[in-house]
Amino acid sequence: MENSMANYTVPNLEKGLAVLDYLSFSYRGKTLQEIRSDLDISQTTAYRILNAMVRLDYLLYDEDSRRYKLSRKLLTLGFRALNEHQLLETVLPHLRELRDTLKETACFGVMGEEKGIFIDQALGTYAFSFTLSPGKPFELHCSAPGKAIMAYLPRNVRERYLSYMEFKQYNERTITSREAYLKELDEVFEKGYAIDNEEELSGVICIGAPVFNYKGYPCGAIWISGPKDRLPSDIVRQDAKIIMEVAAKISTELGYIRTK
Repeated sequence: MENSMANYTVPNLEKGLAVLDYLSFSYRGKTLQEIRSDLDISQTTAYRILNAMVRLDYLLYDEDSRRYKLSRKLLTLGFRALNEHQLLETVLPHLRELRDTLKETACFGVMGEEKGIFIDQALGTYAFSFTLSPGKPFELHCSAPGKAIMAYLPRNVRERYLSYMEFKQYNERTITSREAYLKELDEVFEKGYAIDNEEELSGVICIGAPVFNYKGYPCGAIWISGPKDRLPSDIVRQDAKIIMEVAAKISTELGYIRTK
């Protein structure tokens, strides 16, 4: 079977996919020479691949810096692969509603292959608000959306994600063990919402709740992010109720029917 498959390889296609994967790790983008050198591709081949991808809108090219970087077209394709019909169209109006109510930046994310993936946001109305780049991955062990989704995943799916987790420590508040993390997920499941209590970035609080599809599967999470001086514990509890209410509205529009 392997020998048979080898007969049908498309070298330039494989190189093009390698370019996309390589650029996915660079927010600022890379130059032709960097791409050619790091991927060991001839300059002519690299130039042709990059030009084709720019022409087809998979890449953006900056004339000033001479750097190539991923466009949002790949994010769109990836989102379609989630098989959630009109999910983003359903979520966005509610993100704006949440932002207008709480004034903090409201976000939406889903699970990726190994980590979470930030999809979109409604920017907060305060003079200082947080902003993220679409497609940015987020950790599952120290983020509010990661905990919110993980707490409601089927056991076999949760175990798969747990097998990837390294529990990287960002500060003294970061959860660093599987046992402590599972205990936290039990608490999230009971409360219906999750908190990132400065566990990744000192001074930053996040509050998130899961969104369910018509099958009752946690297909994503919504959350807010803000500085800790705007989110003391009493405000966190108040905001959590509102976030859960908005998440419930989204879930209902996606066809979710709560059974208990």
